[in-house]
Amino acid sequence: MELIFEKSVEERKGARVPGGVSVPADIPPHLRRKEPPSLPQVSELDAVRHFTALGRMNFSVDRNFYPLGSCTMKYNPKVLEKAAEEEGFLSAHPYASVIAPEKVQGSLRLIYELEEMLAEITGMDAVSLQPMAGAQGELAGMLMVRAAHEAAGRVKDHVIVPDTSHGTNPATARMAGYEVVTVGTGRDGLMDYDEFIRKLGPSTAAVLMTCPNTLGIFNPAVDKIAAAARGSEAFMYCDGANLNALMGKFRPGDAGFDIMHVNLHKTFGTPHGGGGPGAGPVCVKEELREFLPVPRVVKVKDRFEVVEDRDGSIGRLSCFFGNFGVLVKAYAYILLCGGEGLELISEMAVLNANYLKEKLRRFYEIPFGEGCLHEFVLSASGLKKHGVSAYDVAKFLIDKGIHPPTVYFPLIVSEAMMIEPTETESKQTLDAFAEAMKEAAELASRDPEELRRAPRGAPAGRLDETGAARSLKLASLE
Repeated sequence: MELIFEKSVEERKGARVPGGVSVPADIPPHLRRKEPPSLPQVSELDAVRHFTALGRMNFSVDRNFYPLGSCTMKYNPKVLEKAAEEEGFLSAHPYASVIAPEKVQGSLRLIYELEEMLAEITGMDAVSLQPMAGAQGELAGMLMVRAAHEAAGRVKDHVIVPDTSHGTNPATARMAGYEVVTVGTGRDGLMDYDEFIRKLGPSTAAVLMTCPNTLGIFNPAVDKIAAAARGSEAFMYCDGANLNALMGKFRPGDAGFDIMHVNLHKTFGTPHGGGGPGAGPVCVKEELREFLPVPRVVKVKDRFEVVEDRDGSIGRLSCFFGNFGVLVKAYAYILLCGGEGLELISEMAVLNANYLKEKLRRFYEIPFGEGCLHEFVLSASGLKKHGVSAYDVAKFLIDKGIHPPTVYFPLIVSEAMMIEPTETESKQTLDAFAEAMKEAAELASRDPEELRRAPRGAPAGRLDETGAARSLKLASLE
């Protein structure tokens, strides 16, 4: 489908303003326009058709299966949108918590109780909802690590991360002022413990692990790793991006982790993608409570109050209380599911991933481990002899109405394809995906050129994605 962006036709109108357009008398002449704004002249029907056509060009969880590994692209119940649209939440002024806290006691209660819920789920003692994304929550955590070491007079210069870590892990460690020390992965898909012990020392500030890791494998030695880190006065940091595999089954705080961030858009039913809004609460053990960002909501008898300043705090990370509407959705989701529901979510996420892995092992290699939790990594390296790559398979899936899985990550797997079906997908959807993956593998040997031409039915073919990111060209609106 060709989409023509220039729709403007001279003198065409989409609305009529009663009495025409007049300039308010209190706008000073030097601030008034000399020329009319250069706006498109379109009818309402033109505009509706244009944006409807754009919407059909997009992949979305509401329309397509989204097995994007490590992103947990699950369906978000629409009832959560209704909760966020409640008038008391939607219309509250951002400054009301400071100027008239008695008017927003319900909102402050929600913040306070959501923090308690997340502390219970993760096994931590205190939570801040202020970070507006998982990456910002991770940065908040690393800034707290630095603040705690400085307060204790400890000199630390590096953070240990596995080579399977998310890209934000080394990035936030560097932003917090630390060097990054990488530990390799053993044949079992886990961080090499002996190498870890060799690199752990008195200058280690933190050990930053994703749990389960990006291969979808849970490290059974995590408590031993935590004990070793504690012996070097290093904090254990859990990247909570994969919490959807653990709820009700494992609490990182119980296994020796001191700090973690949680992605509400990955685990607790709030929207993911589209540029935001997001929320990445940071959860800590008691030792780090004083360093949490401000403002903080505290309960005084039966009333909720806001604390703007606190000794030791790393300070403010975002305006007001972050993306409050996202917090409302997460709060509603937890209440909707309850403890048993959250546990069932993790069970189904793990079941779906293992079901798919078993269906696909005949057509693709599984480089690490027999067991997996919520996601798993395949390798398309066996297709290279036909001149076919993981990228070709990913593009083929687009023509099947399926969003490609994460490809070429983690970096330690050649031709990696990381697949996470989530708990919300049916067996029929999983079977259709497995059939499409099987078809791609068979087509690679029968007609590899057909794969290399995919996608055929998408609005755009194969773009230079790397070049587009590195040589961004923004058109002026003037």
